[in-house]
Amino acid sequence: MDYIQVTFHRVAVYQMAAFPCAWLYGYLCSSGHLPITVRYIYLLVGGVILACASMGPYAVLIFIPALCHAALFHIVSWESVYKWAFLLQMTWQTGCHLWLMYRQYYLEETMSVKLSIMISSLMLLTQKVTSLAMDLHERKMAFTANYCMKGKSFHAVWRYNILVILSYFMFFPALLGGPLCSFVKFQQQVSKASMCRNFRQAWTLSRGLTLFMLLQILRAVLFEKITFQCDLMNCRHLDCIYVMWSTALIFKITYYSHWLLDEALFHTAGFSIELCSHVEVSDINIFTLETTNKISVFARTWNKSTSMWLRRLVFGNCRTRPVLCTFAFSAWWHGLYPGQIFGFLCWALMLEADYRIHKNLEYVSKPWYIQYLFKTCTWLQTQLIIAYVMAAIESRTLASVLALCFSYNSFFPIFYCISFIFLGKHNKK
Repeated sequence: MDYIQVTFHRVAVYQMAAFPCAWLYGYLCSSGHLPITVRYIYLLVGGVILACASMGPYAVLIFIPALCHAALFHIVSWESVYKWAFLLQMTWQTGCHLWLMYRQYYLEETMSVKLSIMISSLMLLTQKVTSLAMDLHERKMAFTANYCMKGKSFHAVWRYNILVILSYFMFFPALLGGPLCSFVKFQQQVSKASMCRNFRQAWTLSRGLTLFMLLQILRAVLFEKITFQCDLMNCRHLDCIYVMWSTALIFKITYYSHWLLDEALFHTAGFSIELCSHVEVSDINIFTLETTNKISVFARTWNKSTSMWLRRLVFGNCRTRPVLCTFAFSAWWHGLYPGQIFGFLCWALMLEADYRIHKNLEYVSKPWYIQYLFKTCTWLQTQLIIAYVMAAIESRTLASVLALCFSYNSFFPIFYCISFIFLGKHNKK
């Protein structure tokens, strides 16, 4: 097996190639050699170069919506900007997903790496567009003249704001991956950009890179030893549980390692993730994800900034069935493959069942060893259900989804569904 291909995915190669540019940006900003306007230009040009290198001609499908939305935010009023931005961006993204499916299933073409990178980057652009649109709609911000642009003409201020928006959409530390940063935080951190010089930031950077390398090596070793997803079509009986768990393990290690690399690049350029003032957080918490016995905690912790974005965009605006609506939209955002539709709707149902089970049983008075046994069993059930959901979401064909549904793996979600119904009837009594 070619360990270079297994250990370093093409996206990771492009991200690692961007580290010198991110370090140079942080160094020049901290030493005062980059004026604020030049900083935005640096981030934008770096993003354009990275997009062209990683996506090839498909980069045009990123540039077009970025330019259109930069103009849209200056044309449409704040009352309706969110509606127009959401509809236009999701229509564009859905069109790209459908075009990709047409090429995969009707023309039977193999999806190229550059095309898959473009689709992933387009999904991140959707996050930024809708986040900025919500900020404008909720009047959390407004486009005003920067202190360095005071006294300039209207057209000069307009061009400057377009530059700032395009820089936010395309800045290279978060173009191919990485946590979602709000537009306001982006402006603040560009204005006070500094290099990762203090011990805490340096520790975060070195920890992220070290864990990335270790996880990639572990993935390469496991890739040789563990049966992969294609065997879900051929496995029999209880062997399918092992195949499902091992497949999900490979996927989780892949996600963890790339998120760590994305976050390390983000910090190298001087950016950070903040929930509130002066409170920095990490977008990934492997310990919590692997030790929690609650599906709800896993859902909130998995890709934290995306979970917060979905909560703000969908969950907080739905009056009925907010959990179901949130996961249904997540399936739409991810691409509406059969496995994604089934997987995310299953995840929503499992989350509701998990919540009811823990609500009814967790606080019942019982001996310590029963509590320990309860937590152990629910942890195991949580890990197996997440493995089931992940195997479904990563499936790209209806045949693989059906193979998963008719395997022994379906025992775990069915058990939770029965518990959900039983406890529902018990509560009514």
